[in-house]
Amino acid sequence: MKVLITGKGGQLAWELEQLAPKNIQLLSCSAQDLDITDVNQVNHTIEQFQPDIVINAAAYTAVDKAETDTETAYAVNDLGSEYLALACKKISAKLIHVSTDFVFDGTKTTPYQTDDSVNPINVYGASKLAGDSKVNAILGCQATIIRTAWVYSVNGNNFVKTMLRLMAEKEQLGIVYDQVGTPTWAKGLATMIWALVDKNQSPQETESAQTSNTAQILHWTDAGVCSWYDFAVAIQELAIEKGMLDKAIPVRPIPASAYPTPAQRPSFSVIDKQSAEQASGVETTHWRKQLSEMMNELKSTS
Repeated sequence: MKVLITGKGGQLAWELEQLAPKNIQLLSCSAQDLDITDVNQVNHTIEQFQPDIVINAAAYTAVDKAETDTETAYAVNDLGSEYLALACKKISAKLIHVSTDFVFDGTKTTPYQTDDSVNPINVYGASKLAGDSKVNAILGCQATIIRTAWVYSVNGNNFVKTMLRLMAEKEQLGIVYDQVGTPTWAKGLATMIWALVDKNQSPQETESAQTSNTAQILHWTDAGVCSWYDFAVAIQELAIEKGMLDKAIPVRPIPASAYPTPAQRPSFSVIDKQSAEQASGVETTHWRKQLSEMMNELKSTS
C-alpha cells in the first residue's frame, strides 16, 4: 500500500513517519517538497506517486498570526485541502484529513460530538472548517476527517517544551485556568491513524464505509480533561520527578482575560473520542500517562 503524508517536519507527520508499518510504501512531503497551495504541484505529485491513501497533516496553525495573515491561512487550510481532495478524487485515493477542535465555539459544557454544530470563533478555526467542508463535498465517503486538539510531540515546538524552558528560566509563571480541553500526544494520534489505514485494507471495512455519501468524522485526543494550568502543573511535577528540572517554581492560575491574545480561543474544547476508538480499535490513554511517556522520550533524546 502506498501512503503520501503532507506536513513533513511537523509534529504529527514526524510521528507518523516513526510509526509507519513495514508494508507501507511511504512518501512524506514537506512544504518545500509539495506546496499544497500550488494546484499543479499537488496534481503532479499525486499522479506520479499514485498513493492509495493521502494523510493531510499539513496546516497553517499559527492561531494568533492567522488573524492578520488571513490570506495565507485560507490558502493552506482551505485551498490546499481542496486541491488535495480533487487530486485524490482523480485517482480514487482515500484522504485522511486532520482538523481541529477550533471548528467549535467552546460554549458547550459536555464533550463535543462529531455531529455537533460548528461555529469557529477565529480565523484559524474558520479556515480549517472551510477546508473540511471542501473535503467532504469533493470526496464524501472517500475521506475521513479527524478533529484533534492541544497536540504536542518530542519533535517541533509545543506547550510542553515551552513550559519546560520557561520553568527553567523564570521565577514564576501565570497559566490560563479557564480554557479546558485535553492534550494530545502526537504519537497516540499517529498510532490511531495507522490503525485506520490498516482497517482500510480490509475488504469488509471498505465496503461498509461506502454506505454513506459524507466524509467520516472522527474525534481524537488523549483521555481525560484539564485546563492549561493543570497541564502546566503536571509538566512541572513530572519534570522534577524525572530530573528534567532542578526546582519547582510557583505556577499561578490566571483567567484568559489576563492574557489577551489576538485570536479568541474556545473556553471548552473537550471532544468525545468514542467514534475514533470504534473506527480504529485503539483506546485512548489518559493525558497524564501520555505526557509522562513523551517526557521520558524527550529526556532520552536530550
